[in-house]
Amino acid sequence: MKRNKILLVEDQFIEAHDLELILEKNGYEVCGIARSVSQAEEMIARQKPDLVVLDIFLKGSQTGIDLAMKLKQQHIAFIFISANSDRKILDQAKVSEPYGFIVKPFREQDVVTTLEIAFYRKNHSLESRIAQQLTLIREVDEIGNSTLSCAQKFTETAKAFQPYVCFDYIDFYPIGDSSNACDAMGLLRLQFEKYRLIETKATDEIANIRSGLYTGQSLSSFAHQHPRWMALIAEYGLKSMLQIVIDHDQVKGVLSFCSRQHSAYADNQLQLMSEIGKSLYSVFKATDVKNPGKPAIPEKKKAPSAFADMIGKSTKMLEVFDNIQRVAPSEASVLILGESGTGKEKVARAIHRLSSRNGQPIVVINCASIPENLAESLLFGHEKGAFTNAMDTRIGKFEQANGGTIFLDEIGDMPRELQVKLLRVLQEREIERIGGRNPIPVNVRIIAATNKNLEEEVSAGRFRLDLYYRLHIFPITVPALRDRKGDIPELVSYFLEKYSERQLEFTPEALQLLKQHHWPGNIRELEHCVQRHILTSRTQSISDIDLPIIPSSGQKIETTNGTKTIHENERDHIVAVLEKCKGKVSGTGGAAEVLDIPPSTLNSRMKKLGIR
Repeated sequence: MKRNKILLVEDQFIEAHDLELILEKNGYEVCGIARSVSQAEEMIARQKPDLVVLDIFLKGSQTGIDLAMKLKQQHIAFIFISANSDRKILDQAKVSEPYGFIVKPFREQDVVTTLEIAFYRKNHSLESRIAQQLTLIREVDEIGNSTLSCAQKFTETAKAFQPYVCFDYIDFYPIGDSSNACDAMGLLRLQFEKYRLIETKATDEIANIRSGLYTGQSLSSFAHQHPRWMALIAEYGLKSMLQIVIDHDQVKGVLSFCSRQHSAYADNQLQLMSEIGKSLYSVFKATDVKNPGKPAIPEKKKAPSAFADMIGKSTKMLEVFDNIQRVAPSEASVLILGESGTGKEKVARAIHRLSSRNGQPIVVINCASIPENLAESLLFGHEKGAFTNAMDTRIGKFEQANGGTIFLDEIGDMPRELQVKLLRVLQEREIERIGGRNPIPVNVRIIAATNKNLEEEVSAGRFRLDLYYRLHIFPITVPALRDRKGDIPELVSYFLEKYSERQLEFTPEALQLLKQHHWPGNIRELEHCVQRHILTSRTQSISDIDLPIIPSSGQKIETTNGTKTIHENERDHIVAVLEKCKGKVSGTGGAAEVLDIPPSTLNSRMKKLGIR
């Protein structure tokens, strides 16, 4: 069996020797030990390793992070090893996208576990890239050989690309001898799988154009050389671009993916699209078919049903939909990030619905609400008589989810002792009931979510670094409502239809007031707000909006005697809400619901602040 070759880049002799012994003992081949970046580059040129373990701080002018950026370009996997795990170091290391991070002083098990995770991620990344390439090539060939018109082929191709290379605008432009190519055209993305065809004219000469990434100054320079792009960038607010050249005997042209976000594209996407570009000539080959009739391509299963309860057409929400579509068919672990109330569980359920496991259960666990003394039994189960009051055998959540998906909500609140056991389940794919004698294999996909910054939790020692890297295979960030206020009217309509038996609507003025609110409770707060106004409204049109006045972060509220304290502001806010709710604390329309906190928490705060 071939052993994985590992290069060590470590300038401390004793630590390098210890690492070599650990790696050789666990079946790895150490192909060299480098003391500096330059020495490491020489060794890599002679013999490409499967993975590099490198210290961040090395002798010489270059650091491990400098080498990491070069390794990334060469598609060589690497993990960092450092005596520092503070936030600043993690931020610097994160940019290079390492496959793991070992903190000194290290134990053998730390090294072995991190390497297992790194090779898992590396293999998954490679397999995923190959699978994406094969899938897209197959879809492009089907579209290119169909009887669709050029515009229809372009639209179908855009839909196929969207999960892999998100865009707000996509553009095809013929170059050279364009007699065999389609005319220049673009597509503007409006909603999920909804586009508007933009007819453009090939008016300017394109010289020395090549595949590449453009953003910031590079995009500005490109636009100044090509006036057509200057107009498109200004009209659609484009801020970054991925461009590939289609160079075939029959068709030559340029395909450009554009986003309204800065630095939206990466080298791996450019590589993927450049490889697919060889097959694109058939899509943009001119056709004489005027009435193509029924498309000669397979009917696709419509994905929007998976997002039936996820509302939004803002750029950030469309990116979430695209990421869900992209990761759902795989078996990769997913980490969903976002504030409370943004809809992280809905994202998890959409991933499950679009996966091959959709006929099996999805089991949801809120890690923040698990009593520590019952946590292990709840997750992994127990045998009869395993402890006092264990009157019968209990099947744990992991066994219940066997064959399906387990969603670990608020993973950042999981006790550190339980994190160790979870890591073992992720590695071994088996659990052991309390009091059990034999391990039980489980086949589950892990989706986790948190409203915390896990990097800060790692720095503070509250979250295991190896577990963080194991879960952080494919992160999806769900935007806060304040960052997607354009979706508020559509969300309001959805909640009105869901909860109201009457025909109700919010007036334009009311919707404008909703857009001006900060929404600290996000969609959950908006949902409660709409429900409350459905109950209190006496007319068909809702114009009188009742919203709590919550000062934004850092804002001071001045009074005649000066600036109020935080406690005074909190007390005044709670009193104001209680008055609006006519003194009702809990239940529907109560102050606890408005404030989006448990009634017990509100009673505790009221007692502390002297509110009666």
